[in-house]
Amino acid sequence: MLRHEVVQPLRGSSEGPGRLWYSQPAQRWFEALPIGNGRLGGMVYSGDRVERIQLSESTAWSGAPSTADVSPTALRFLPEIRELLLNGRYAEAQALAGKHLLGTQASFGTNVPLPDLLVQYDGEDGPTSAYERSLDLADAIVRCRYEQGGISFSREVFASHANGVIVAQLTSSSPTTFRVLFSGEVIPAEVSTEGDTILLRGHTYEELHSNGQVGTTVDLRARVVTSGTVRSEADHLLVENATTATILIAVGTDLFGEDPAVRPAQLLDQAAAAGFEALRQAHLEDYAPLMQRVGLHLGQSDSAVQALPTDERRALFAKGGEDPELVALYFQFGRYLTIAGTREDSPLPLALQGVWNDGRASGGPWTNDFHLDINTQQNYWAAEITGLGELQQPLFRWIETLRASGRRTAADMYGAPGWVSHTVSNAWGYSAPGSGLGWGLHVTSGIWISLQLWEHFEYNRDLGFLADQAYPVLREAAEFFLAYLTEDPATGWLLSGPSDSPENWYLSPEGDQCSLSMGATCDRVLVEALFRICGEASELLGVDAEFRRALFDARGKLSPFRVGKHGQLQEWLIDFDEAVPSHRHTTHLVALYPERQITPRDTPELARAAEVTIERRQAADGWEQTEWVEANLMAYYARLLQGDRAVQHLRGLIGDASEHNLMSYSVAGIAGVEENVYSFDGNSGGTGAIAELLVQSTGTEIELLPALPTSWPDGSVHGLRARGGYTVDVSWRAGHLERALIATPTEGPASLRVRLGDEVIDLPVEPGSTVAITD
Repeated sequence: MLRHEVVQPLRGSSEGPGRLWYSQPAQRWFEALPIGNGRLGGMVYSGDRVERIQLSESTAWSGAPSTADVSPTALRFLPEIRELLLNGRYAEAQALAGKHLLGTQASFGTNVPLPDLLVQYDGEDGPTSAYERSLDLADAIVRCRYEQGGISFSREVFASHANGVIVAQLTSSSPTTFRVLFSGEVIPAEVSTEGDTILLRGHTYEELHSNGQVGTTVDLRARVVTSGTVRSEADHLLVENATTATILIAVGTDLFGEDPAVRPAQLLDQAAAAGFEALRQAHLEDYAPLMQRVGLHLGQSDSAVQALPTDERRALFAKGGEDPELVALYFQFGRYLTIAGTREDSPLPLALQGVWNDGRASGGPWTNDFHLDINTQQNYWAAEITGLGELQQPLFRWIETLRASGRRTAADMYGAPGWVSHTVSNAWGYSAPGSGLGWGLHVTSGIWISLQLWEHFEYNRDLGFLADQAYPVLREAAEFFLAYLTEDPATGWLLSGPSDSPENWYLSPEGDQCSLSMGATCDRVLVEALFRICGEASELLGVDAEFRRALFDARGKLSPFRVGKHGQLQEWLIDFDEAVPSHRHTTHLVALYPERQITPRDTPELARAAEVTIERRQAADGWEQTEWVEANLMAYYARLLQGDRAVQHLRGLIGDASEHNLMSYSVAGIAGVEENVYSFDGNSGGTGAIAELLVQSTGTEIELLPALPTSWPDGSVHGLRARGGYTVDVSWRAGHLERALIATPTEGPASLRVRLGDEVIDLPVEPGSTVAITD
């Protein structure tokens, strides 16, 4: 039986967030270690003869904004396409949509990688000994040390958000000579040197995702501050007789109209004047408080495993070994990447690859952009629940850009008020459909990404945020869908369409492969969420009573969930067979996560149908397992209260869809790519899903250990967040709750409902107090 008492708050844990370490230099991108300051990213190789830092920057975009992306014939043919779909003439509708509904992406663009910064040491190669490199998540510093030719070398590299620069401190026990240069012809550029600074000025032009003539201007600079001497050569800096050198790296672009030279010049002057010790201290004071908010302990790994480098531990884990400390490290690594990839003042939200661009997405069939049919949403799954909610602010500002563009798309393509977006977007808020059938027409993507605004409100209950930021976006989206939904003459249901259930295809009764439909389940889920949320928000704010009634009426006319002939949750209104049964997308299961329209307790039959959907996909020949899918299935099983099945996918995520440096990837052979491509979403999604196994919340109830895996019998977590503004610590032994501490917000309700399995208690609470709960 659950017991409770009010106690003094206790935050924090002796458990550190962990460290990645390796016994040899990185040879590949997926072995290098990531650093980032929310805008500027680096992959640090820590070579013994050549240090390499591969650079990326969030505003280094090819392409240009456009107001001519919507098909000029879309509005005229939209009614005919709808009529064909409602009359079961699916192939004809598909063909007509291919001619008239798809968008134009001539200068859509992509985030492009920047050149590498290289430090090349002089002297003959000799044997290297005592080598070690690491990334400590406690301070976000990549360290390297080794001995070579009787000289001891050490380095510290970090990306400072406080000072806006990458800082690399190089030390040696004896004077050395080395060259500093930019390498890699990834963008058209010219390099020059002046005194202690090397400067690269280039343009992000490329022809795969734009016309090769538009893109940002990039100003990339590196300055050397050293105990030795610096001489500028034609294309590099020569540093001689140095035992200590600090290299400072800064980037500017003109994406938002700035002079690209101003930012890096100012940042380098300020950083050089501060000096290395002050830069490191400012970095720690800025970063550490964010990282320290949450700690996770899942048990102790075997001592022999503890002694191994991270790459060897991951390989053993992939073969079936147990390593709870590696799992906790992976969880914290997802939080680290979130902090390194985005900050409150970041100019853009997290792209497909965060701020680390391996060149494979931008150089492949899909772009390093904002995918709105799960990936960008998944990029932020770790934010609210693991205490990093403020890092969503760049996303919220960008949604305003998307909303402005989406108004034009709503008017020009659908003749409707409000705003709408589709599957992909870019730095300028592209909102027209994509250029291909089957993926380009996800018409409810704007709702899905806007749910992040509502989630932020749910976790913080800030009515000012709701009134000023969240509600206006959601209300305009609701205005669009009130006008856009079409009544099915056969049933009276309000249906969305023509649209995709991303990125899947079905077989029509005639055997044609089609993607467009009316009333796809994912659309129904997201529209229901939008109308419900807008109604709740308008009531909280005391506005728009008439609009609220219209939303309530429309909600009542949405189609119901339907269970198909295989016992599966239907993906489409009609019980079509899937053209590709092994397809990776299961967008209709947004009803399970992030929504709670289907739950094991409230809708058990539908929950079982959702399970059947997952089981059938995985059992199909050629199941498309990749990083975001593994994280997605973890979250589904967390909501289904099946922790052991979630952990199976966590093992797949770490062992089969993440690399030596623990960065997740989209596997070669899926979605048209020929090589593994780094994707941010697996790391962030996996971290968020792990948290859901330990604490879930609805806004009215906090559930403790809802899906605790049996392989984590003992453990603890501190600092997880729950909807309503609560902070939760939990410890457990032998699979049972030992103690939970729930810190209540200073302004909040007078009672708190807590669940442990089937037991529920309602507690009176004082705002600002901490309640201890034991079993």
